Amino acid sequence: MNRTAKAFQSMKERLSRRLVNKLILLFTTIIILVVGSLTFISYRMLQKEAVEGSIASTSNNLLLVNRNLEEYLAGMEQLSLPQNRFDEIVYAINHESEDYASRMYVEDYLRELYYSRRDLKAIYLYVVKEKKYYAVTKENYNITVRTGLDTDISGLPWYGRAMKSGANSSYQSFVQGSGEETGYKLDTGQIFMAYHRVLRSIATREPQAVLSFYFTPAGRDDILKDVPFSEGQHLMYLSPDNTLFYADDPAVYGRMKESKLTEELAEEGGGRLTWQDGQQKYLVVYDVAGQSGWKLVKPIPYTQIDEAATQARNLSFSLGLAFLLLAVILVIYFSNAITRPLKKLSYQMNRFSAGDFDAEAEVKGRDEIAYLSRHFNQMVRRTNELINERYKMKLVEKNAILKALEAEINPHFLYNALQAISTKALKHETYDVADMVDSLALTLRYCISGKDTVKAREELKHIEHYLSLQKARFGSRLQVRYDWEESLMELEMPKLSIQTLVENAIKHAVEKVSSAVTIDIEARLDGRHAVISVRDDGPGFSPGRLEQVRESFLGEWENREHEGDSIGLVNLHTRLKLLYGDAAELNIKTDKSGTEMEMLLPRGGLGHVQSAHN
Repeated sequence: MNRTAKAFQSMKERLSRRLVNKLILLFTTIIILVVGSLTFISYRMLQKEAVEGSIASTSNNLLLVNRNLEEYLAGMEQLSLPQNRFDEIVYAINHESEDYASRMYVEDYLRELYYSRRDLKAIYLYVVKEKKYYAVTKENYNITVRTGLDTDISGLPWYGRAMKSGANSSYQSFVQGSGEETGYKLDTGQIFMAYHRVLRSIATREPQAVLSFYFTPAGRDDILKDVPFSEGQHLMYLSPDNTLFYADDPAVYGRMKESKLTEELAEEGGGRLTWQDGQQKYLVVYDVAGQSGWKLVKPIPYTQIDEAATQARNLSFSLGLAFLLLAVILVIYFSNAITRPLKKLSYQMNRFSAGDFDAEAEVKGRDEIAYLSRHFNQMVRRTNELINERYKMKLVEKNAILKALEAEINPHFLYNALQAISTKALKHETYDVADMVDSLALTLRYCISGKDTVKAREELKHIEHYLSLQKARFGSRLQVRYDWEESLMELEMPKLSIQTLVENAIKHAVEKVSSAVTIDIEARLDGRHAVISVRDDGPGFSPGRLEQVRESFLGEWENREHEGDSIGLVNLHTRLKLLYGDAAELNIKTDKSGTEMEMLLPRGGLGHVQSAHN
């Protein structure tokens, strides 16, 4: 918390140092407050208008569509009434079992009903006394009338509702998962709903037959297509007792029913409710048919309703941001018109104090600022000249040191002589001598190459030639193991750096004991460094000698001739610091079990160090 307060205080102090920053901060704050307030107020107003507009347009649309659906239901009811032929059809039903003409009359009547509508899937006429039914369906493009015996539908729910109804009728839903049976062998896969009508005797009011109509979704779809529908919205059609007869997504109705929202729907008229479904909030607009009481329900996500208001808010923010940027630009322009000369001079002085010695101030006019600028430029030029002279001297000194270090291990004159010796050894068939001379020649040839740095692959090849000479000297007493990561084969490193570490291991381990010594040469990645390690299992450094070597690393390069046996390590340490600076290290670890020397180089090699310096 204190750190945050300090950071805020520091930023406040930096902003308050300049007049132009104070002006920019003042006007920017005013503009942000004005634009933000106007945007918030307009967003709330547009949001309210969007909700009211959505409710009004949806309610009007549902009212019109629900009227059409009500007319659709009235057509079902009208279809089920025999009208002027009620006595004839009742008579035919009562005598169809013993009178062929009555049976034909019933079948013709059912066919006539079936042909009267295009959305009928089937018509069933159940004769209560006989417990038989007539069925009219389309089979293979032909209208077929079938009969069935021994059918009892008296225990089915829809039959019970029809018998109890004052209108002698009931509706049956076939929405997926309703589970209500028809009582007939009928495929309900393409059926939207059924309408059942009880035909009673006028004299006794006893039920004579039940007329059942099974409708396809064609008529319903023609009416519901007039309801505007967007992704995320839903539509439901409910009976007066809230039984679902249509839903684009029955699962949504199930969740509405679980939350008891359907119980809050009014019995007449229409209205709106708010419903929270998980993370989504809905505006539920519904309309109740005036005569039948059927409900058309449409849940609309608030995100869609607020979309127009959100777009207007975003547009306001965009315009406000553009206005803010324009205002800030104007403030900066007019403020800088006054303070520009001093600001330019201050900027160049900051560059100069930060180490950029190419900074020069622009000189215009003959006023006091121009006078200061001219003298500042003179100071910069003189300082730059002195720095360049010093830099050139350091560069010459560095190159001289590198060349001197290479000269110590660069016996160029021996290369040609060794080639002559190898040729003479081959002539006398002393091949082992020739191999040793060739290895020595390759070693010397590698040493006299003009490169300061080499790839790790080249350095390892050189080490193999060098160790072949040492193995000829020490025989089985010298064992070497390599563990070099393949990804480090292209690493750039100082030439002869690994040889220096191996030479030290041979000098202070192999030469000091008569038993076998193993030298492990490894390379691995560790954080920001590539770690090259040379480890032996010799007697190790004494504590005093190790401290002496570490202190020699801290001395000046000119004093290295006094370091004695550690001259190779001192030279290597000096080369690492000259090439890589503090990005490279040379560490020595020793105990009774042996000595390990680690050379830490930047992972990206010399190029990485140079780019970092640039």
